[in-house]
Amino acid sequence: MSHSGNTLRDGARPPPEEADDARMTTALEWFVRMQDDDASAEDRRRFARWRDADPANAAALTRAKALWDRFDVVAEQKEGRRGVRLDRRKLLLGGVAAGLAAGGGAGLASRPDLFADHRTGIGERRTVPLPNGVRAELGTDSALSLDGPPEGGRVVLFRGEGFFDVPLGQPFTVSAGPVTAQARGTRFDVKRIDDAVTVTAEAQAVSVEARGFAPLNVAQGWQAQCDPARPPVLAPADLATVAAWRQDRIVFRDTPLPRAVAELERYRRGRIVLLGSDLQRHSVTAAFDARRADAALDILSEALPIRVTRLTPLLTLVRAA
Repeated sequence: MSHSGNTLRDGARPPPEEADDARMTTALEWFVRMQDDDASAEDRRRFARWRDADPANAAALTRAKALWDRFDVVAEQKEGRRGVRLDRRKLLLGGVAAGLAAGGGAGLASRPDLFADHRTGIGERRTVPLPNGVRAELGTDSALSLDGPPEGGRVVLFRGEGFFDVPLGQPFTVSAGPVTAQARGTRFDVKRIDDAVTVTAEAQAVSVEARGFAPLNVAQGWQAQCDPARPPVLAPADLATVAAWRQDRIVFRDTPLPRAVAELERYRRGRIVLLGSDLQRHSVTAAFDARRADAALDILSEALPIRVTRLTPLLTLVRAA
């Protein structure tokens, strides 16, 4: 573990941005180390010396703690490393209390996906039979529930991605955040990442309405890209790329690096943090095995001028090489 992060080996002062990145990396490393029950007394003394050596170190440590709290990985790390079966009730109550203490107001009502009818884990893909002959396939880290009586033909996609095969003539509606997709006898894909939603029509047409905008008719082979920050956009769809997740593949075609990393993050446990705005200028065109998403990061680091640092199994940093 590095303990300085402030100067280069030859004693020369690094550029300010590089120094800040190095200091933040060191702060994250120290913070992670201090969460470990096995941290020794000497570790804690060295940590205190580093923290107190420079006010900027203490400030970086505060930012590291805020980042850690935001990503809520402490409990997951301890469970994964120790193999301890945590009390789910205590974990849930603790998570709600922590959210309230942080001012986020996070409560059960803000996480309806916790009680979804159907959920998939990280890297899991599962077929779900729905009423009226509708078949749904859920991708990694997805959550879906019936909305109203079964005969109503409505579902809510809380997060993730779903492919829906609807019998001919059967009305069916998917709500995904601010977007509603209505179909009658078709096959279509709905992907929701936060409140950004993409609806792709594989067969027949789908009517898509984003809150505050007029409905769009999405023809076969097209998709509606819906972002709350702007009007929805119709664009031709690469159906093979859209369907790749159903064959356990992740396909990028000239995809900005931050978006590609966010997609890889859905297929692996933990968080990937990008350091430095200059990473946004890189793009990715590649195909990866969805079951080996972590290895994809190493491949990207060989193809692009980036460096991947795994602080823990649940926290990875990516920055310019």
